Amino acid sequence: MRLILIILIFVLNLYATYEDGKKIFEQKCASCHKEYIPLNLIKENYFEKDNTLLNLKTPTANMIVWAMMDGPKKIGDPNEPDIQVLEIEKFLKDYLENPDRFNAICDDTVMNYYDNKPSMKGELTNEDYVNLSYYFLDYKANLKEDLVVKEPLLKTEEEKQLLNKAKNESKKILIYATSKTCFFCKKMDKEVLSLSEIKDFSDKNYIFVEVDMENSSLPFDLQKEYKKITPSFFIVDEKGNLNNQYPGSWSKKDYMDILKKNLK
Repeated sequence: MRLILIILIFVLNLYATYEDGKKIFEQKCASCHKEYIPLNLIKENYFEKDNTLLNLKTPTANMIVWAMMDGPKKIGDPNEPDIQVLEIEKFLKDYLENPDRFNAICDDTVMNYYDNKPSMKGELTNEDYVNLSYYFLDYKANLKEDLVVKEPLLKTEEEKQLLNKAKNESKKILIYATSKTCFFCKKMDKEVLSLSEIKDFSDKNYIFVEVDMENSSLPFDLQKEYKKITPSFFIVDEKGNLNNQYPGSWSKKDYMDILKKNLK
């Protein structure tokens, strides 16, 4: 079985490319699905403006990619991309030819804004599915964003001073990536981070650093690890090494569990 998979993967790799998949998306999917909208704007649209800001009828390509690669219903193992691309292909064919909202991978909350999707059976060839799979698999690596390069929050000397402080106080550094336009950041600020129990425990065991991602980039070379999700929390040790990353918002209990877990 493993040999058959290896042979199949080799054959697929001879022909399938991200660029070919992008063409298929533009020709056969883009009439319904927008390719890219910034994630913070998507969050604002659904969770603050009840979809009145963008009036999306289907998920964007980057929403689909996030669901496939990082969401709770993610497909396959990113450490085995050759197998993962086959699993993505299977999902696309199964779902697009027999659409069922209960088997969709996008968030249930946003799915409520969409109409039932008609079947695309007969509209996509097997080669189309293969190329679309590579398009989604390699989407993030090929994403070209018109972003202004932001100044890092801390200069090199300031990073060293912070690491020395962490070492002298036997603490780890807790970095909070947030944004003024982030609904879930505001929710966490109000319902979790402002609580005296949380603040006291955090101050006792961590050095807390807040970074507004609209104005600054992350310190300690964390920008390359950032998944463009706010809020996100990074645990850094006294040597500046990333111990753990926690994208997304958390309840009081879950956030406290994260803080306690990383003291070990």
